[in-house]
Amino acid sequence: MSRRLFVPAFAVLVGVLLGSAPWLTAQHGPALSTQDYIDIQQLYARYYTAIDSGKAEAWADTFVPDGVFNELKGRDALVNLVNDYYKNGGGANRRHWHTNLVITPTAGGATGSVYLMQVDVRTKQPVIYSHSHYDDVMVKTPRGWLFKSRIRKESTLDK
Repeated sequence: MSRRLFVPAFAVLVGVLLGSAPWLTAQHGPALSTQDYIDIQQLYARYYTAIDSGKAEAWADTFVPDGVFNELKGRDALVNLVNDYYKNGGGANRRHWHTNLVITPTAGGATGSVYLMQVDVRTKQPVIYSHSHYDDVMVKTPRGWLFKSRIRKESTLDK
């Protein structure tokens, strides 16, 4: 390609890329800071650490007061879920691992998509108990990033 054609073609490409930036912001919301990404990752870590150690109040604290987990809504329902999970023997014997976390900015905060694997640790060689995929909605509050909703999209528990 001659230099005479390259410069105008390059200028058009730059214009298209720069012109699409407002479209990207409108579609995905304002950009998240590096600290936002770190804080959201820490939200997931607090969430799984709390449920794996049976700390129902701490687990519910990762949600807004009217937060939704699958079909449950509100703090009392969330606390009761973890307490029942432990009372029925599930919690102390299982650990959660999440992976492939994708965080996307939105106008209202952020969404998250994550794979989850639950491992049963009762045996000498732990075994996979279940795997799931969650879609999450998060908002930034005065208390930091919190879940507004966590909805399981697929799971071996559903089969």
